[in-house]
Amino acid sequence: MNNSSFPDHPNRRRWLQTFGAGLGSFALADLINRPTADAAATSSLSSSAVRHIPRARRIIWLFQSGGPSQLDLFDHKPLLKQRHGTQLPAEVRKGQRLTAMSGNQSSLPLAGSPFRFEPHGDSGNVMSELLPRTAQIADELCIVRSMQTEAINHGPGVTFMQTGSQFPGRPSMGAWLDYGLGSENEELPSFVVMVTKGKGGQPLLSRLWGSGFLPSRHQGVRFRSGGDPVLYLGNPGGISAGSKRSMLNALQQLHEIKLQTSADPLIETRIAQHELAFRMQQSIPEATDVSSEPDHIFELYGEQARNPGSYAANCLLARRLAERGVRFIQLYHPGWDQHSGLRKGVTRQCTETDQASAALVADLKQRGLLDDTLVVWGGEFGRTNYCQGKLTATSFGRDHHPRSYSVWMAGGGVRPGTTYGVTDPWGYNVAEQGVHIHDLHATILHLMGIDHERLTFRYQGRRFRLTDVHGNVINGLLA
Repeated sequence: MNNSSFPDHPNRRRWLQTFGAGLGSFALADLINRPTADAAATSSLSSSAVRHIPRARRIIWLFQSGGPSQLDLFDHKPLLKQRHGTQLPAEVRKGQRLTAMSGNQSSLPLAGSPFRFEPHGDSGNVMSELLPRTAQIADELCIVRSMQTEAINHGPGVTFMQTGSQFPGRPSMGAWLDYGLGSENEELPSFVVMVTKGKGGQPLLSRLWGSGFLPSRHQGVRFRSGGDPVLYLGNPGGISAGSKRSMLNALQQLHEIKLQTSADPLIETRIAQHELAFRMQQSIPEATDVSSEPDHIFELYGEQARNPGSYAANCLLARRLAERGVRFIQLYHPGWDQHSGLRKGVTRQCTETDQASAALVADLKQRGLLDDTLVVWGGEFGRTNYCQGKLTATSFGRDHHPRSYSVWMAGGGVRPGTTYGVTDPWGYNVAEQGVHIHDLHATILHLMGIDHERLTFRYQGRRFRLTDVHGNVINGLLA
């Protein structure tokens, strides 16, 4: 039969487009008409990827940008003090590449830490005197001293830790989790980012919390200090909430007309983002208003918690967002790049972060949230055991060091009061129980109930995942 006799009969392509648009409309209507914030969470992940009951429901990542010196904070090496000023032995370095900043030095003098280390708590976790408040939560921490990465410079290093690849363009961990698990609160973003205000250091680009090749709705939403926490969220002057609602209704109708002829997922994403922004006009001011917090909470986090955009204020806000069901909360605190003046610089960084980091863990615990909230603290790599530049009696610096560094985790199913991994006596190479970035990511996804090998997205002819083709769950980190 000749289809030309039936001009209204759709061809196969048009039928498939219309069918796909219809399914999208059903999903969109469910999203827009969801009645309450505590409705069932939306999820993009096939149930086959959730292999077990999750230990953690949310993550707060305290990212210390620049590379904190593990040798001055968590990895005590008395041998470096004994050999202070002597040369790094060739058999320790093993020909490993150095950065351009110290690779041309004729001398690589070892630099012992000027800070005192002591064991703390029943666990005996050893920490520097620079971390007196963190020492008070020693029995909650799982300190990993054997982290490893291939990245030796900041750009690739931060990108690797955030996305599982040294190359830009991959989805960030928060985007992967939003894609996989969806939201627990339809009134707030599932993935929120905050950067300490007024800090210098290496640039932090928005691609670090981007969605990469995942749909754009999974990218992080940055909260800012002062004025509107989210840019362009408020209505322009003279526009009421009712007017905004009418405009969105009309826009939705136009988008649905477009969907009838073009099954474009970006259209659905745009509608969903408009609707979320409308709901956020009410939810975000409430979530970010800390004026209702009692004085003892500000005493716990430190007076800087009253200063919007400070690290302490962001930690307090992270707790408030965790209470309200935000899945992934990413804090960035730059300034840990001590190539010189380390003693003064690292002391300043610890003064800014120690109390609030410990307060966040303690606050989550006293509210019954720590058991299912995973807190992660650490940077993109560590620092060298030798001095960059000239070693003097009062000042020295450390270069980037990817071979071994430290992070800590608390809550969310990790083993508390433990130290995992050992570096050699020189603090240069991992001696036992190495943990690669891919292993850390695999373990975090495991704690969230996800098999890291099954959380994939097809792009450019292959299936990608956060851990690429690597990564093992580190059972020794699990409670």
